[in-house]
Amino acid sequence: MMLVIDTQDRENYAAHNGFTGEYYWKMKGGASIKVTNLPKGVDPATIVESVRSDIEDLDNNYFRREIIDYNLQEDDWLSCFERSQLEYEGGIVVPEPTIDYGEVIANAH
Repeated sequence: MMLVIDTQDRENYAAHNGFTGEYYWKMKGGASIKVTNLPKGVDPATIVESVRSDIEDLDNNYFRREIIDYNLQEDDWLSCFERSQLEYEGGIVVPEPTIDYGEVIANAH
């Protein structure tokens, strides 16, 4: 199994000529970050909290990334973005970001 953490990116269009204190957030997609090599019985919510600070960026006046969802998937799961690359490019040229569970544990200590 793998844990898939979905994010939403936003860009402050009011800051294109320098930040003036105004905000006009436009949704800009996001990513499906894969956490691989999960041991059986691990709590997905605990993993998400362990990596949240490495993924989210909420204090930026120009760009923000936020976790919006997470779920468990089979090891062969591909995002819509990856599937479209297979269909149109014949291979995955730009894979979704991946984190090995061992790295999560190593960074937690």
